[in-house]
Amino acid sequence: MATTAEAKLELITRRLDEVLGRESIKSILDERRTPKCYWGTAPTGRPHIGYFVPLTKIADFLRAGVEVTILLADVHAFLDNLKAPLELVAHRTKYYQYILLSVFKSLGIPTSKLRFVEGSSYQLTKEYNMDNYRLCAIVSEHDAKKAGAEVVKQVESPLLSGLLYPGLQALDEQYLDCDFQFGGVDQRKIFTFAELYLPRLGYKKRAHLMNKMVPGLGGGKMSSSDPNSKIDFLDPPEVVRRKIKSAFCEEGNTKDNGILSFVEAVLIPISQLRIERQNGDTGADSEEGQNAAGQQTPFILEGAPEGSVFSVFRKEEYGGSLHYSSFKELEDDFAEKKVHPKDLKTAVADAIVRLLTPIREEFEKSEEWKEVEKLAYPDPNAKPEKKKKVNESIPPRSVACS
Repeated sequence: MATTAEAKLELITRRLDEVLGRESIKSILDERRTPKCYWGTAPTGRPHIGYFVPLTKIADFLRAGVEVTILLADVHAFLDNLKAPLELVAHRTKYYQYILLSVFKSLGIPTSKLRFVEGSSYQLTKEYNMDNYRLCAIVSEHDAKKAGAEVVKQVESPLLSGLLYPGLQALDEQYLDCDFQFGGVDQRKIFTFAELYLPRLGYKKRAHLMNKMVPGLGGGKMSSSDPNSKIDFLDPPEVVRRKIKSAFCEEGNTKDNGILSFVEAVLIPISQLRIERQNGDTGADSEEGQNAAGQQTPFILEGAPEGSVFSVFRKEEYGGSLHYSSFKELEDDFAEKKVHPKDLKTAVADAIVRLLTPIREEFEKSEEWKEVEKLAYPDPNAKPEKKKKVNESIPPRSVACS
């Protein structure tokens, strides 16, 4: 159980790709203060299972006693080169909240300990806008464009809205009163932008924690805008299995392998969290797992040796099932062709179906959520409803008989 400052810092930073400002977090813990962080997401395209990476990590923050804010960045969603028109942003913000709450519940993370904030609740205030103007007066076009290069949609003639995006994300750190911001490694340029410019406005420099990005099913980045690269949180089992079956997973090839990467970034961390929870090791988060939805067992098969975190079923005639206590063991076996892609894909598909079942079941039970989904992501192929023709002819006047 994480009780010392060193143990809490290890919990906060484990499995991350990069940490900027580790010492500032350590100082807060040494002073026995409560660290505050925020993780934000812009409600644009439909969220996919790559979101399991940051959402699972939030369990570690709560175990270390961190106060966590979830930012639903609706203003950012509109600014990102009009990915979501204003009339859709409100619906998508609601959809994202439904999804995030359901995913947290499926992971056993208590949502009562999370603070959800919509960006528009403070980003339209006089104070925030004045700070935005102050920032615009000192940031060059070059720095703004460079900061958003990995996040904001890049076009030949960029709109001013996209150039504002990094500055607003930097200001969010001040207005959400956080000690560190958490996000994907693709946010790094925005994070270093914030470290440079917030002090120039008289605000403190924050720390930044980054998780790895999960490759798409065909290699490259998993993206909401590319349906073939990702699995939606609401995809049914047959769709999940079909997508996994067709995913790139060349025998012996561990590079740009989305299947292997998902095991490393999502399945093994969730297995480890569940094993630790079974052992009562949830640190400061005594509520973890109490209202969890769905199966909460690790992704290991019956009879797996103690210490295993992931299993691959294999028939006895092919040598029997394989059990791994670390990703490195699995990666090495795959590189040496001791694990066949078909067997690995089956294990991963089974695990994903287990993860998504409680989310999909909650969606099916909620008429309100289903209505929000239709409004947030209308079917582009749906034919508009035909309006019934109204008879506009003047009815004959009745004639009174004498």
